[in-house]
Amino acid sequence: MFGKEFQHKYALTDQGIKNTKKGTFWTVIVNLVVLGGMGILYLLMDGYMNTLTEGAPLPAAMPFLLLLLVFVLLSFVTHLQQYTATYGLVYREVKDVRISLAERLRKLPLGYFGKRDLADLTETLMGDTNRLEHVWSHCLGYLYGSYISTAITAAGMFLYNWRMALACLWAVPVAFALLFGSRELAKRHSGITKAAAIQVSDGIQETLENIREIRATNQEGRFLKILDDKIDYHEKTMLRGELSTGIFVNAASVIMRLGAATTILTGTSLILSGQIDFMVLFMFLLAITRIYAPFDQALALITEMFISQVSAARLTEIHDAKTAEGADAFAPAGHDIAFENVSFSYDDEQVLHGVSFTAKEGEVTALVGPSGSGKSTCARLAARLFDISEGSIRVGGTDISTVDPEVLLTDYSMVFQDVVLFDDTVMENIRLGRHGATDGEVLAAAAAANCDEFVEKLPQGYATPIGENGAKLSGGER
Repeated sequence: MFGKEFQHKYALTDQGIKNTKKGTFWTVIVNLVVLGGMGILYLLMDGYMNTLTEGAPLPAAMPFLLLLLVFVLLSFVTHLQQYTATYGLVYREVKDVRISLAERLRKLPLGYFGKRDLADLTETLMGDTNRLEHVWSHCLGYLYGSYISTAITAAGMFLYNWRMALACLWAVPVAFALLFGSRELAKRHSGITKAAAIQVSDGIQETLENIREIRATNQEGRFLKILDDKIDYHEKTMLRGELSTGIFVNAASVIMRLGAATTILTGTSLILSGQIDFMVLFMFLLAITRIYAPFDQALALITEMFISQVSAARLTEIHDAKTAEGADAFAPAGHDIAFENVSFSYDDEQVLHGVSFTAKEGEVTALVGPSGSGKSTCARLAARLFDISEGSIRVGGTDISTVDPEVLLTDYSMVFQDVVLFDDTVMENIRLGRHGATDGEVLAAAAAANCDEFVEKLPQGYATPIGENGAKLSGGER
């Protein structure tokens, strides 16, 4: 039940599988304990019926009070264990999942990010993980525990009276068959809605990032119209998805309710024919209240499980992506950078083909060529920000494809064409160039780059927050 396919389908870690098993186990125990509470009610009712029909004394109160006390204690303990297993453990697991996703993204080559935009990755890290968090905590253990407890209860019911059991339980497989028949439709609508949501996020991000240019060119109306259209389309896809799944969920709920009707009709017929007495019918009516109660919520949750498989596939795609890995040690014989028959492509567009040259240590090497000829690409490849298609790149005789990128970059210093600054102080933005650098080393680097003069004029000097992407600085200062 909880094998590799199940783990992959819901993007569960090994610990997540253990948590699901614990949640399922305690859900089974809780459902059986509550069913036991129905047993106490049955015994009490049976005693009163004997008093009414046979003149027997009223049942003694003390045994029932003791049974009730035991039931309350068991119910409290088992519900507490179920809560811990289905919520407490899962919430800790979600934290670890997000951290592992961030670690995975950190190790992926830049080529991967060229194929996924920021809004898409943000939606995976936040939206998809939130959806799966709800499925892990509210759906899996609860639903599979209900499956098992219902199977146990159904076995006992069929052994006692198969006609009544069939009248009680036929609606459960029919209702779930209807829902499972709609899962491909639910997944398809979820994929469409997810794509529309990403388009909305893209549009909002694009508008905010380029607000100055949009206003400067008097394009507010056109951009807002585009954004409105994206939001309207997202709203329509959500409504279509909710409507399609809602129809199936409500139809399944109606079918489940018919089970109670067939139980009463069958029980009445069997009582009139003398095959059972009223207490048997009463017992089965109590039983179906505990069978149907867990599934009432599960009917809505199961569609969420279908939809969550789209989110799980997106998380799994990140975990399955090939990372840039290598040795933890890098000790080159010098720092000459040698390209040997290097070829590289961005997807299907080849940028470099059979490029060979050597940039010698201690010398200035200039790559000259028209725009788009691959000059910046060579710099990125030399630092293993991307992995080449063919050939080799060596630093001091060491093939950089055999070295972990983070270890490799400890020997590199790069200045990119596009300036990206973080919403932090001037000091911390400079320190990003070498993690762990002292304040004195940061100040020395700033002075060497002729930054100290304008930084000292800032309100708090090097402790001045510069805003997102250096928004509080002028273009030249950035």
